[in-house]
Amino acid sequence: MKYKQKLFKILLGPHISEKALLKSSQGSYVFKVSKTAIKKEIKQAVNILFEKKVDSVRVVNVPKKKRGRYKKAYVKLLKGETIEE
Repeated sequence: MKYKQKLFKILLGPHISEKALLKSSQGSYVFKVSKTAIKKEIKQAVNILFEKKVDSVRVVNVPKKKRGRYKKAYVKLLKGETIEE
């Protein structure tokens, strides 16, 4: 039970930018995630919250100078899967 609660705190929200919008049309989505999150946890959080199957996850650290108290996660879903707004 505690582990599921932790998964809900991993995804902080969507990262909205021009690049993120282009990625979403290709089946990849960009999220702000917790600074302590790892790929496995991000994948499980997306699986549980959106009920979608994840193909791969890439994580990028955001520099502190650019309001960096989080990481960005590029989540690629399996072909045919989409996250609706």
